[in-house]
Amino acid sequence: MSAARPVPLVDRADAGRRLGAALAEYRGERTVVVAIPRGGVPVAYEVARQLGAPLDVLLVRKIGLPGDPEYGLGAVAEGGVVVLDAPRIRACGLARSDLEPAVRRERAEVERQAAAFRGGRPPLELQARTVLVVDDGVATGGTVEAAIDAVRARGAGRIVVAVGVAPPDAVRRLRARADGMVAILVPTLLEAVGQWYANFEPVEDAEVQRLLAAAGPRPALRPG
Repeated sequence: MSAARPVPLVDRADAGRRLGAALAEYRGERTVVVAIPRGGVPVAYEVARQLGAPLDVLLVRKIGLPGDPEYGLGAVAEGGVVVLDAPRIRACGLARSDLEPAVRRERAEVERQAAAFRGGRPPLELQARTVLVVDDGVATGGTVEAAIDAVRARGAGRIVVAVGVAPPDAVRRLRARADGMVAILVPTLLEAVGQWYANFEPVEDAEVQRLLAAAGPRPALRPG
């Protein structure tokens, strides 16, 4: 992981295959793979396939700067989890209350996606499991931090973050928050996750549904 720019990832499936190889030690019946939609699902599908692990989604939505939604100020996740980046919010001259409309909007979208992606099925049991939280990449890490909090609230025994690309500061933050952190590429300068993929087409809801169905039957995992 040098400071010089490495060869970009081919696509999300390529990232997933490379992560699957890096995560081989987690192969086993107690491992569950959860993907952050939408972009994390094609990555997580390959990870789950290589590890022989069940696959689920973990619904997380970024809270962006009003007027510039790509500038992340936090995130919301299933289970009512809200993570806000207080220093960034202050730097933008905002208060937490200014973000309440965005928080409500993204919570509603989390509920919509949960119904659309799972088709009414309950989420997989995570109690006492090793949970691999997978995304195609992170910029600030706020979305994945919310995902970690949501997984921990559901009783995960061990949480490992696995992403295609992340900057060094995000790697440090997530490594401190989770039990493990794996990133294929760690560029010193990361302006956008997509710049490190040769193919970074948007992932539609239908593709998420297709991959979840292709992952096979969801086992009835029991706690413990």
